[in-house]
Amino acid sequence: MSRLLKNFRFYLTRLKRASLAELFHRFGQAGTHYRVTRQARRGGLPCRIPPVDLLHIMALTMPAFAGRVARSDVDRILAGFRFTLNADPEDLEQYERELRHKSCPSTRSVGTQMDIRAMWEPARLQHVTLLIAWLQQNPDAPDNSSIKEFAHAEIMQWLEDNPFLRGPHYLSAMECGLRIPVFFYALKSLDNLTRCDTETILCAVYLHAWWSEKNLSLFSSLGNHTVCEAMGLVIGGGIFKETDTGRRWLKSGITLLEQELSHQILADGGPAEQSFGYHRFVLDIYRVAVNFLESNGLRRCDDFKERLLLGEVFLASFRNSFGNGPARGDYDDGYAIAPGLSPQRPSPLVMPMMNRTFETSGYTIIRGGADTLLTFDHGPLGMAPLYNHGHADALSVTLSVGGTPFLVDSGTYRYNGEATFRRYFKGTRAHSTVTVDGMDQATQLTGFVWGDPYNCQLEQVVETAGGLLIEASHDGYARHKNPLRHIRSILNAPDGSWQITDHFQGSGQHRFELNFHFHPDATFSEEDGGWLVERKGYRIRVELEMGSFQLFRGEEEPPLGWYSQAYNRKVPSPVLQAVREGASSEVTFITKITPYQFIKN
Repeated sequence: MSRLLKNFRFYLTRLKRASLAELFHRFGQAGTHYRVTRQARRGGLPCRIPPVDLLHIMALTMPAFAGRVARSDVDRILAGFRFTLNADPEDLEQYERELRHKSCPSTRSVGTQMDIRAMWEPARLQHVTLLIAWLQQNPDAPDNSSIKEFAHAEIMQWLEDNPFLRGPHYLSAMECGLRIPVFFYALKSLDNLTRCDTETILCAVYLHAWWSEKNLSLFSSLGNHTVCEAMGLVIGGGIFKETDTGRRWLKSGITLLEQELSHQILADGGPAEQSFGYHRFVLDIYRVAVNFLESNGLRRCDDFKERLLLGEVFLASFRNSFGNGPARGDYDDGYAIAPGLSPQRPSPLVMPMMNRTFETSGYTIIRGGADTLLTFDHGPLGMAPLYNHGHADALSVTLSVGGTPFLVDSGTYRYNGEATFRRYFKGTRAHSTVTVDGMDQATQLTGFVWGDPYNCQLEQVVETAGGLLIEASHDGYARHKNPLRHIRSILNAPDGSWQITDHFQGSGQHRFELNFHFHPDATFSEEDGGWLVERKGYRIRVELEMGSFQLFRGEEEPPLGWYSQAYNRKVPSPVLQAVREGASSEVTFITKITPYQFIKN
């Protein structure tokens, strides 16, 4: 009954946010799904697969890869390693076996403890892409024939084990879109395919593209899924462009990519989904499509590349001296091509010591002395109307010193099977900002969908005699019976210190909880009413004016002090917390962070 109630609430939430046009679209998709899955149960295909001239396939050019494949990675794959997002491979295999012969099972009807995202990862077949890239980069390696045979066997075995619409791997059109390029790489690179193998793979390309077209993520479902599906249609359409259906896929894929270019990549280059990880992913998916289109003379993409370059500049602006940037929002560790490989993309020129504000996406970067870098989030919750991958992290900060992260975003952990921690990691309490009355800044309706989205306002960015001052506010707690507004100002003083001031405007009595989340490796010691925090030879001092912080780590009920550096992994991490109760106008937090001592040689 609990599962039925959750399903009902999920669909009710989606219906409330659907336009009339979307409802017609959804009903049409449901009708197609019912008809096609009934046909699949009888062993039939929903469409006729047209023949393709193999000379046409050979004339197509593969998108180019960037990055080198290590021999050690090849050996691990040959020994059975697969990308599983840190899940137990045996658990995934058992779960997959249970679903393999079911016709499009629902993700909500099975596996309450299993994360379907982790099971989809090895079915993206990107381990095969790595083998193909190795063969390209090392054409004279002595055992290439056995590597080709292994890659060939992996593709054919997967297709045999996962006939069309059987099992869990056709539940997401996005997953179908991401497999299409792997099939294309195999057709182009594996010269040990028989004619029957080639026809089987071409059949898979056609069915994957056909199913993607019927299940496009449109209307309220627009997001990175849409871009993956459009990329799959572009490559599938290019392969079958001698047919009417292929030309329609090609046109539809290009149109969707054109539409989403300015929708998902904002005018300042930032991500509409408010996720840095998915921004990297979306930019790379676009690069795969652009490379395919241009190298095969299907479309000039200068307009695409101009917008994509803005996205590259955005991400590059956040990099510290080690070339790494902070996390923001959801991310599931997915890759456009494969781990360690990316499409060819430009390296944007970014001034390394520049302070910068991205007003549209809502972030400010402040670079201080001693190679300190602070990022301040004053952006929206995410992509309307569902805000799927956004976190309730308004006015949160991250801080690195000497390229070493100190204040961190807590990460994602996982999407399914751990509801309590899913709520925690996307909630306000998991971010370095203020939580009021134990509530998130927005309302979590499901594991992905948000309600009551907040608005952030950048109030000022000014140079003063005391240093650089930035101030922003949000109205996430305006929905309270006694509403209030949170205002945070950050002053970067000439001596390199940071003063973070939180105050509030509103009515009523409230409980205010200020949290600062640190990297798990940071060590702490109390000194003169403040805390010395050390990591990798760098030290900072954190102190609270008119009060003190308490240190927490790895609390379970309720969760507090957890860090997820990779999908499906979490470890205890330290949090400095201060709590005050009182009237909004009477409560202020003033936190000073000082590069106390640098002991790195």
